[in-house]
Amino acid sequence: MELRHLRYFIALSGSLNFTRAAERVHVTQSTLSHQIRQLEDEIGQRLFERIGKRVVMTEAGETFLAYAQRALKEIDQGLGAIKQDVALVTGQVRVGTTHTFNLNFIPDCVAQLLQRSPGVKVLIEELPADAIAQQLEAGRLDIGVAYRPEGPSELRFEPLFNEELVLVVSARHPLADRRRIRMIELHREPLVMLPAGFSTRRMLDECFQAAGAAPEVIAEMNTIAAMLGMVARMNVGAIAAASAIAPDPGLRMIPMESPTPMRTPGLLFDNAAPQSRACRAFVALLRRRAMGPAALSVSPA
Repeated sequence: MELRHLRYFIALSGSLNFTRAAERVHVTQSTLSHQIRQLEDEIGQRLFERIGKRVVMTEAGETFLAYAQRALKEIDQGLGAIKQDVALVTGQVRVGTTHTFNLNFIPDCVAQLLQRSPGVKVLIEELPADAIAQQLEAGRLDIGVAYRPEGPSELRFEPLFNEELVLVVSARHPLADRRRIRMIELHREPLVMLPAGFSTRRMLDECFQAAGAAPEVIAEMNTIAAMLGMVARMNVGAIAAASAIAPDPGLRMIPMESPTPMRTPGLLFDNAAPQSRACRAFVALLRRRAMGPAALSVSPA
């Protein structure tokens, strides 16, 4: 039994007319009739009888109505209380994030939080990953959004999702028509890469080493936008998360394999620091956002 069954049943009991009841709950008459039959089948009793063109409630329907109305009233009050509770959340959330997560992922979540809880103040600091860890340990941040720390850390890391990195080339590049490419095939291939200090670059270097490939790194740039600018202007490739690339007819994204480079963004917390209600509300939004396709609107750091 679902909530809609109760709502449809109560609507029909109020009008005893399938057409008017269907209009009231914004469904077709056939849908309403089908849902009422489902409810009756589950209960094992007829709730309504058709007598000619009239609809009347059975004794079982009269008995069930009082309980259904009471149950639905309690549920609606509970839903209202939850919404009010979310709206009443106040306080401050201090978030540290790397540049690339601050392009789409974080702003989307902040917008959702402020729509639901306008009393919350959100402070976003864009920092390198190591600085985020330092600020968390010093108590100057509540949450970090970055990749897993590479070295030993007292911070707790909670993975959000996995992202696959792809080769990005222009539509005129010799590899543009490839459906997949093995990393060994990028040996001596001209590439624009992130600087060596980036964790994603170190991971890619390890992947190339495992594949026995050594690409020709013709330039190093610290933003995806700059790298894509080079791809558009020259016959070179770049490597980034597919979700970081805006739709562009002039670009081609080619999945890589043997091995497939992957990154795992996540949340960073100081276990010793208690979380405020505002912080917990924002973390819940980050988790929910990460569960959907739009959560992947980030790029490597």
